[in-house]
Amino acid sequence: MTDTRRISISDGTTTVVATLDDSATADSVWDALPFTGRVQTWGDEIYFPIPVSATLDSGATDVVEPGTIAYWPPGNAMCLFWGPTPASRSDECRAASPVNEIGSIEGNAAVLSQMIPGAQLTVTRLE
Repeated sequence: MTDTRRISISDGTTTVVATLDDSATADSVWDALPFTGRVQTWGDEIYFPIPVSATLDSGATDVVEPGTIAYWPPGNAMCLFWGPTPASRSDECRAASPVNEIGSIEGNAAVLSQMIPGAQLTVTRLE
């Protein structure tokens, strides 16, 4: 990949900018943009179904760093992590089951805590 693939994730009040990495799953997400979803939370994680279908990749993991954007195959969902979830041990970010890491949020991901469950999210390309 030669170009940085930046995206905006917004609920109309709070917006985060993120960069997608160079992976097959991230390619599928980029190709599907723009799309919308509804904020669903699980501890300090937002997740929502997206119009992408992918399987687990060889690097799939259930523990990620704060600010990670991931794809969760069982729910065809994008996941945005900023802190502990109900599955976490201590202060780690732990998904319900393994996820494909597809990118990272720029800046402090804790701003995601301001997004309201049920709010509509819009995910678009920044070019």
